[in-house]
Amino acid sequence: MRKRIFITATNTDIGKTYTTKLLLKELASRNIRVGVIKPIETGVIKNAPDGDELLACVKELNSEFENITIRDIVPITYALPAAPFVSSSNTLLDFKKLDKAVEKLERHCDVLIIEGAGGLYVPIDDKTMMIDLISHFKATTLLVTHCSLGCINDTLLSKKALSDRNIPHAIAFNCRETDKNFSTVSEPYFLQSGFNVLKVDENIDSICDVLYNL
Repeated sequence: MRKRIFITATNTDIGKTYTTKLLLKELASRNIRVGVIKPIETGVIKNAPDGDELLACVKELNSEFENITIRDIVPITYALPAAPFVSSSNTLLDFKKLDKAVEKLERHCDVLIIEGAGGLYVPIDDKTMMIDLISHFKATTLLVTHCSLGCINDTLLSKKALSDRNIPHAIAFNCRETDKNFSTVSEPYFLQSGFNVLKVDENIDSICDVLYNL
């Protein structure tokens, strides 16, 4: 089995796709054949915005993905921009379809990055949450968190969920230009609590090292 890295976040619109693309580029710069998949994307009518970005990125980095299509990268799509449970009217998740897609992509890469949708407890159907996909794929996980007020609570809750499931994980802080108070309002707690504060923009190389060694 190839190395699998699952990208999750503390909520939606935290920066999963942005982080995934940076990680793909960092891995590729180390002469590692990279691949990517977003198993489920909602809010898809004609185009899959996240999937299109990921496909364009990986094709630039791995020539073996030349003939890979958006349906390979995003096997399951729904039109309504909501949790998959709602978007699909609680359609049972087709794990076989996802496994088949992963198997196809892993023929062309050494590391497969799997980008989730929303946070860990986004419901997919009445039996499956997003965190269950991580366990199903037996993936190492990168938790992307924000740097605005409230990130301590959000980060700790998601970290506990991963730890309770014994899922190996690292944490990356996606700090944006508007998060000017992180260093004074939230970062002191993380530093004093022994967190390795790795920032997406500044430390993608170190984030890659940590993930690759988990």
